[in-house]
Formats: sequence, C-alpha cells, structure tokens
Amino acid sequence: MAVYNLKTVQKLPVTLEKAWDFFSSPANLADITPAKMGFHIISAHHGAKMYPGQIIEYTVKPLFNIPLYWMTEITHVQEGRYFVDEQRFGPYTMWHHQHHFKSIEGGVEMTDIVHYKLPLWVLGDIANSLFVRRQLDDIFNFRYKKVEDLFGRWS
Repeated sequence: MAVYNLKTVQKLPVTLEKAWDFFSSPANLADITPAKMGFHIISAHHGAKMYPGQIIEYTVKPLFNIPLYWMTEITHVQEGRYFVDEQRFGPYTMWHHQHHFKSIEGGVEMTDIVHYKLPLWVLGDIANSLFVRRQLDDIFNFRYKKVEDLFGRWS
C-alpha cells in the first residue's frame, strides 16, 4: 500500500508571465492531455484562472474508454510561483500535484511533483506496476512534447 511519486522538470524559452498565464488556466488542460484520455471539463463554475478553493470537475477515460469522474481542488496558489491540485473524488486514494515555476536565464523552469496512492491495497500496487505508472509517464511525456510544440524547445 505504497504512496508513489513522480517528478518532471522542463525548461521553457518563454517569460514567467507567459508560462503562468497558460498553465494557470483550466481551459488549457485539455490541450496538454493526450486525446486518448478523453479529458473533458464538466464543471460549470470552474473559473478562468486558478485560485485557492477552486473546484474543477472533469471526466477522463484512462481504461477501456470508460469515463471516470474526477474532481480536483486547487488548494494552494502563489501567483507566478506555484499551485497545487488535490483530488477530492476520483480514481486515486490520494492525488497531490504540485506545479512550480521559476524564472531562469532565458526562460522558465517548470517542475511537476505528483504524489499518488491507489485503492485496493496490494491490487493497487500491482496495477501501478502493470499499467498505472506507465500511463502516468506517458501522459507527462506527451505533456512535455506538447509544451515544446506550444512554446518552443529549450536550446
């Protein structure tokens, strides 16, 4: 019954303001999620920009094209520096996702840190080994490439 984590770091050749403006908008989430995940925001009042207490509801289709309901809450926001989303309802027992942004020479360093736990004790651990971790790695690899397409490759 483990808590798993993953971390990605990406450098973007854009200003902090441009990176923050894009990533702090829930409307852009679908653009950086693989189409095969069937990501669709369903909340009526999710707002244009991230703010503490914000609830975002969506459906995803991670397995066999079956839609799953997922609700996250934006629990922390420090403008231009970081925000945190936490699952309130969804497929994980725990999901805590930190998004950090830092100005560096020539652009922005963006770091994602995710801690997650799966349900069903040892069955969840087996599922993580068989496909969940690989699927999360695929999602973050897709996101990395999509962000390069949108903002350019770090030289």
